[in-house]
Amino acid sequence: MAAVKSFSRPEVEHVVRDVLLQHFASRQTAPKSKPNPLVVNISARHVHLSEEHLEVLFGKGAKLTVQKDLYQDGYFAAKETVAVVGPRRRMLPDVRVLGPCRGASQVELAFTDGISLGIDLPVRISGDHYDTVGCVLVGPQGVVELESGVIRAMRHVHMGPADLEYYGCKDGDKAHLRIVSPGCTTVLEDLVVRAAKNIKLEVHVDTDEGNAVNLDHASEVELIIPGAKPGCRCQH
Repeated sequence: MAAVKSFSRPEVEHVVRDVLLQHFASRQTAPKSKPNPLVVNISARHVHLSEEHLEVLFGKGAKLTVQKDLYQDGYFAAKETVAVVGPRRRMLPDVRVLGPCRGASQVELAFTDGISLGIDLPVRISGDHYDTVGCVLVGPQGVVELESGVIRAMRHVHMGPADLEYYGCKDGDKAHLRIVSPGCTTVLEDLVVRAAKNIKLEVHVDTDEGNAVNLDHASEVELIIPGAKPGCRCQH
């Protein structure tokens, strides 16, 4: 039987130290894998309704019916639409309702929609109705007058916990979006990071912004977090 070499305590400690150093060095230098693809979508004009206002506009007991599922799980474009009426009776007909219902009704429009309605739209994060303008919503069964809640949604990026870790940011931080498209490569600055569990990585811009950067023909998009790690490129 071959003799088994014994090691002194200092030799064992030296080997263990080397193994641990190599292990932690590899963890620090290995790049993180991007957990989710970067998706950029145009958020066209739409309305969110409370259950109370849904029944006023579409009748008692009314429920939203799914026309198309949205990118985020559990959210959808409904078959139902309403007319949005602004000052001086200017109107946008057939504005899509998105589901599910919310606690408070809200209308999200693009800058040019505001011009059409005669409304100076405040730029807000969804749900921030403080000191915002109102409008009238007209449905097939009734009318709702909103005292507030008409906004131009601030461009933003939805992130789940794994995305926050990968990009090195937190809820409320600002990001930049670089879009490479024919003839008009552009950087949109100051997207707000909106963090939530069970959410997919997704950027939302409005119709005006999407048209201005020729998003439909973009070949590449890059998300950049100022002061954090470089953004990650992906094909749009």
